[in-house]
Amino acid sequence: MHPGKKAASLAAIKHVEHDSLLGVGSGSTVNIFIELLAQSGIRIEGCVASSVKTAKLLEKHHFRVMDLNLAGQLELYIDGADEVDPQLNLIKGGGGALTREKIVAGASTRFVCIADHTKEVNVLGEFPLPIEVIPMARSFVSREIVRLGADPEYREAPPTDNGNVIVDCYGFNITDPRALEAELNAIPGVVTNGLFARRPADTLIIGHDNGEASTRTAAK
Repeated sequence: MHPGKKAASLAAIKHVEHDSLLGVGSGSTVNIFIELLAQSGIRIEGCVASSVKTAKLLEKHHFRVMDLNLAGQLELYIDGADEVDPQLNLIKGGGGALTREKIVAGASTRFVCIADHTKEVNVLGEFPLPIEVIPMARSFVSREIVRLGADPEYREAPPTDNGNVIVDCYGFNITDPRALEAELNAIPGVVTNGLFARRPADTLIIGHDNGEASTRTAAK
């Protein structure tokens, strides 16, 4: 088990309250969090999963998985990130679950992001920005991405849980994440993109290789 990811996951468990409604993201760090949460003995009223894979893992550990439409507002969302900047804006979607992750994050009162120290950057964009696209719009959206100055690459992968495709965008130097998030989402055929700037993390927990974790909170 990666020591940094484990340290961040253990620290995140301290934010989980008994009998709460919990949103759970996806990815390798979240998988560790789920395993450790199951060992913690904390009672959870229910969980809303951001992906089919996460739902299956939660069910394997005997957590109650709920539909977001029935769960309503969630107290807490726990998820990882592919990149995080000093303002706690994120790039997410390396695993292809960005749309459902963004929905669950938006439906949660607090968003705690867990990551290892390698995910911290000064400016977002070294990690290719994923965009979920309606299949028929893939070429059109890619031309629009080129117009915006980035290099789009179709991700050769199975469809997302929503039946769509992913275009990864290389070469963005993202100095204004909120503006770019809105501009990309306005392109016809884009379902959403992997920038979490309109709804960034509230708290960032960074795990280090020595097994310790540090916490930062977004400026109000």
